[in-house]
Amino acid sequence: MILIVDDNENNIYFLKKLLESKGVQIDTANNGEVALEKALKNDYSLIILDVQMPGMSGFEIAETLEGYSQTKEIPILFLSTVSADKRFITKGYRSGGIDYVTKPIDPEILMLKIEIFYLLQKTSLAMKITQQNLELEVKRRKETQLLMKSEIDHFHLMLKALLQIAFILDENNMINFVNSKWFEYSDSAQKFPKTHTADLNIDKEFQRCKAEGESLELEVRIKNRITEDYRYHLLRISPVYQNGALKNCVGTFTDIDDQKKVEREKDEFLSIASHELKTPLTRIKAYMQLVFRKLGGNPHNSEKDFVGKALDQIEKLNSLITDLLDISKIENGKLKINKKLEDLEELINSTINTIMQTYDNSNVRINCDFINITHLIYFDPLRIEQILINLLTNAMKYSPKSNQVIVRTRIENNEVKVRVTDFGIGIPEFKQTDVFRKFYRVEESSESYREESVYISVRNSLSNIKEPSVLRVKKTKNQHFTLPLN
Repeated sequence: MILIVDDNENNIYFLKKLLESKGVQIDTANNGEVALEKALKNDYSLIILDVQMPGMSGFEIAETLEGYSQTKEIPILFLSTVSADKRFITKGYRSGGIDYVTKPIDPEILMLKIEIFYLLQKTSLAMKITQQNLELEVKRRKETQLLMKSEIDHFHLMLKALLQIAFILDENNMINFVNSKWFEYSDSAQKFPKTHTADLNIDKEFQRCKAEGESLELEVRIKNRITEDYRYHLLRISPVYQNGALKNCVGTFTDIDDQKKVEREKDEFLSIASHELKTPLTRIKAYMQLVFRKLGGNPHNSEKDFVGKALDQIEKLNSLITDLLDISKIENGKLKINKKLEDLEELINSTINTIMQTYDNSNVRINCDFINITHLIYFDPLRIEQILINLLTNAMKYSPKSNQVIVRTRIENNEVKVRVTDFGIGIPEFKQTDVFRKFYRVEESSESYREESVYISVRNSLSNIKEPSVLRVKKTKNQHFTLPLN
């Protein structure tokens, strides 16, 4: 809307009709006091102001409008019959005017100037809004930065208070924060603590896990700078993502040396205890076998039946002691793998025959589906037979309402995969993560038998194995392990 200020009603009438014919909204005032009052109350995009008026002149009105914050930005177009006089032109610009139109008014020139002022006012308003938005954005970002800094400072304080060694890696794998505990094991904030020569390299393991998008968890011995002792620590490095991109990694070293010592003492005890138990148990078994044979072949001899049951229990106890020995050897890295070229299919058939003789009263059949393997494979027959016996025994034992177990062999990715499938009871999903814990046993109280079981994937390279490595557990009915063909 445009405000026309002129003491001459004819001039106001002429300008009003001219501008309204062009679709422009018009407001009028016939003196300075009315013009000031309206300018302070309304929002005008332009003021057309007559210079020579009784009372307040156009220059005085312009200077007064310049003094108010809500009106100083309104462009003013002066109307004058003496615009050629330099004194009037200079005074008009100084008082806040932006242009002149001389009387008598040329309608085309007036409309052209008004269009230019409209465009300038629109551009100015858009720039003002943009500036305000920018100021708000800058303010918001400053507030966000202050909040982030506060959170980072709080996080750093928490890390400093930890009893663990704590550190942060940036997106370029450079260490940019360590807590005070770090310097007990490293003399530089940019270098990892020195590790034992027999342990895995931290940098290499971290790069491997990062490439696979996984967290790193590693037991490693690091050297204390004060005592110069190597102490076992559990290293964990976890990536932190922001908007799908890697922001940094947070890591900790947790001292587990005392725990490892307790575990070693426990393993030593298990090894000694199981070894010492073997000797008397072997003698007991031998004496019981002598008694069993002396009782003769009478099938109705109850004493012989009792001795036979005792021998069964002795065999189970012997199996438990053997397991203890194996576990002790595995955890101490002393389990020996004796690999040689063997016929895998012959070994599987022999193991199946042994199992079927053990379960001679069972209604379960073991069906075989073998791929043709034309050459011998390099593996430890004793350990593979042990795995097969465990898988087949479980399949037979926990399939009371089924009548078959399937053993298959397949070649995949230059490996032979042996799969044992049963149709027995399942392991509840919430217990599947615990099945590979030492001595863990799933106690199934339900009497209902389902078609679901557990798919156990045990992949062993058998070249430098220290313990079986379990890759995954899925809710299917299959159990399998793989052997490399080479």
